Amino acid sequence: MISIDYQDRRPIYEQIVARYEMLILTGVLQEDEQLPSVRQMAQELSINPNTIQKAYSILEHDGYIYTVRGRGNFVSGSGSLMKNRRREWEDRLRDLLQEGKKLGIGRAACEKILGGIYENEGEEENAV
Repeated sequence: MISIDYQDRRPIYEQIVARYEMLILTGVLQEDEQLPSVRQMAQELSINPNTIQKAYSILEHDGYIYTVRGRGNFVSGSGSLMKNRRREWEDRLRDLLQEGKKLGIGRAACEKILGGIYENEGEEENAV
């Protein structure tokens, strides 16, 4: 399920994190599904267990997985994960809006800028 691309310039732990994020967000890995142990993953990929542990620690910090002491690592609920990510996104957006206000950018200009970004990125409007 997880593989390492040795041509990729990113560190191995970042590749593992990115792959697990994708598998969790796309629903390939389900809520409460157990991940392979650190030792098992390290053996399968022929890499240092510390690399796997670092990736798992990042995934846990970011809310993708949780750890049960003595049992292993499990996929977090995608609903709570998405709520956390949305909350973080809204916090970043608030910071940007405050910065925009300091620069004299009003609401209409913000809406125009955001609309232009959506248009340029080919995104469709989604009601949330």
